[in-house]
Amino acid sequence: MDLRGYLKVLARRWPTVLICLLLGVGAAQTFIVLSTPVYAARTQLFVATRSGADTSELNQGQSFSQARVQSYAAIVATRQVTEPVVRELGLTYTPEQLASRITAEAPLNTVLIDITVRDTVPARAARIADAVAKRFVAVVERLESPKEAVPPIGGTAEPVAQVSPVSLGVTEQASVPTRPVSPKRLLDLAVGVFGGLLLAAALVALREALDTTVKTSEALGELTSLPVLGHIPYDRSSVRQRIAMDSAGSSVRAEAFRKLRANLQFAQVDDRPRVIVVTSSVPGEGKTTTAVNLALSLADAGLRTCLVDADLRRPSVAGTFGLVQDAGLTTVLIGQARAEDVAQQAGGRLTVLTSGAVPPNPTELLASDRMREVLRELAGVFDVVVVDSAPLLPVADTIGLAPLVDGVLFVVRASKTGRDQVRGAADSLSRTGVRILGTVFSMAATFKGTGYGYGYGYGPAEVPVPRPAVGRAGAVDSAEWSPAGEK
Repeated sequence: MDLRGYLKVLARRWPTVLICLLLGVGAAQTFIVLSTPVYAARTQLFVATRSGADTSELNQGQSFSQARVQSYAAIVATRQVTEPVVRELGLTYTPEQLASRITAEAPLNTVLIDITVRDTVPARAARIADAVAKRFVAVVERLESPKEAVPPIGGTAEPVAQVSPVSLGVTEQASVPTRPVSPKRLLDLAVGVFGGLLLAAALVALREALDTTVKTSEALGELTSLPVLGHIPYDRSSVRQRIAMDSAGSSVRAEAFRKLRANLQFAQVDDRPRVIVVTSSVPGEGKTTTAVNLALSLADAGLRTCLVDADLRRPSVAGTFGLVQDAGLTTVLIGQARAEDVAQQAGGRLTVLTSGAVPPNPTELLASDRMREVLRELAGVFDVVVVDSAPLLPVADTIGLAPLVDGVLFVVRASKTGRDQVRGAADSLSRTGVRILGTVFSMAATFKGTGYGYGYGYGPAEVPVPRPAVGRAGAVDSAEWSPAGEK
């Protein structure tokens, strides 16, 4: 994934990024509040050599001091300096603990030594810095003092300390600090923001690696090797209102369904299918919404269109239009009525054959010869028959129905349907020998739906909200039920 693609992923996962940023800033703020302020007191020493006024001696002394000053800086935090300071000031620290609070630096090409002491009490930090500098001067001068053996009268020779060739002087006394050096609010907040962004990037990368859903129509086309005939954007209102192709259908979704209709018609110019099944791999992918709006868009184009609800386990077309569900497809299949007797009209332009009563054996009914006869009869009356069927993977209903139709539209929900699910459903259709017309990329924006428990005792998910029909809803006039083209 290139940088542009990764930035798009971050934008899509913005809630994760926002939460991680808040966590990072919150952690930094907590650290700032809980941290005890630490103050730093600084003193400076000058290292010189005792020599005459001769220029050459001065130069030699300068070179000697610069060479030794780096070694002196390492002595500042040793025990021979810290232990006397602890006793002198009566500190509660151990010499080792005091050493951890002392920093000594010797800038290059100088004879200066900067001693910094950190403490939680400003005045105490200044006192410790001055005491460390005083003790350090004594230790260095003692270490640098040469010792010569002087034979005493009638006794053994004993070493006698000579004057140290090095002289250390304090150039700057420690002053009481007024501002703490830790915590640094802006720096800590910046670290928190950076840490939050790193955490967000890691989580997003992990989620993307584990996420096997289909996120783009291009990926769907590559996965299935099928044309993507429609790209339907997600609209919040679609949860309550499935129908986009109403009398004022000028929304983005309505236009997307018109494009789906056009693509479907132009893609099948030589052999236009009369009976089209709309299905999906799993529940909740928008197959019913696609079937309803595709049928309405075909009717708007002047085609005599019939919408059939063949999802006999969980029918929802009747509820979408506010039609009667008790009499419909199953009523026709068991021979209790003819299709024209139970068909209803929605909006004055679309004929709807609802599912009828939910049967105990939907798979057998949909794969029966009687179902073939009903579809053939409808194809003789209407220009296009759109059939809303059950999802492919949970049940075998659509697999039995597929050989009876002219083509299948395969609906895939964006960022929700897994690649394995899409691949498995497409393979199931291919094994039936049915012509797959193409795919529809549904709900392009991510939408967390409630599950769809498929079976005989399943819970609610893609439940339509009952609403008034788009227009007039009722039985189809017998005069309208005539072979296509005879109207």
